[in-house]
Amino acid sequence: MNHHDHSHMDHSMHDHSAMHADNMPMDGHARCSMNMLFTWNYQNVCVVFRQWHITSPLSLIISLLGIVAIVAGYEALREAIRQFEARTAKRIEGAPRKSAGGGDDDDEPEILAETTPFFAAGRAGHNRDDAARRAHVIKSVLYGVQNFYAFMIMLIFMTYNGWIMIAVSIGAGLGYLLFGGRTSATKDTACH
Repeated sequence: MNHHDHSHMDHSMHDHSAMHADNMPMDGHARCSMNMLFTWNYQNVCVVFRQWHITSPLSLIISLLGIVAIVAGYEALREAIRQFEARTAKRIEGAPRKSAGGGDDDDEPEILAETTPFFAAGRAGHNRDDAARRAHVIKSVLYGVQNFYAFMIMLIFMTYNGWIMIAVSIGAGLGYLLFGGRTSATKDTACH
């Protein structure tokens, strides 16, 4: 009787049970395709998240309409931030200056009207420098939100899908038409 040592052989089997022959998982959902080159193919495109999966012409149309709305919303956000900055600048201009003795100048108005509860908690906060610092913190947060939004739009655009790229451009144009009447058409941000 001849006994062979099979311990050096690899008896492991690759588990292909989770996949169909056509590269579809057993749960019936196709995998997201990731393109790094321009394409018009919309089937199995995932937009930023795996859950935003385009699988049919209807889901493509719904996604394109959603993208137009998202990008137009970015322009609405930019306009809201511009309006906030303009109102804030006026409020800061109306705030009294802090005098050298630490109190308010008598020459400046003491009432901040609607800005008083927003910028100052007490009498010590009723000066231009404190209001400017608080406004800068708020504007910094808004700037971060705006850039996050812009980078998410960039990721949508980077699906390299022609249909999606067109929807982003239409959304930007529509958003500018609706919300950008007081701004230049030239952009000052690098990604959007």
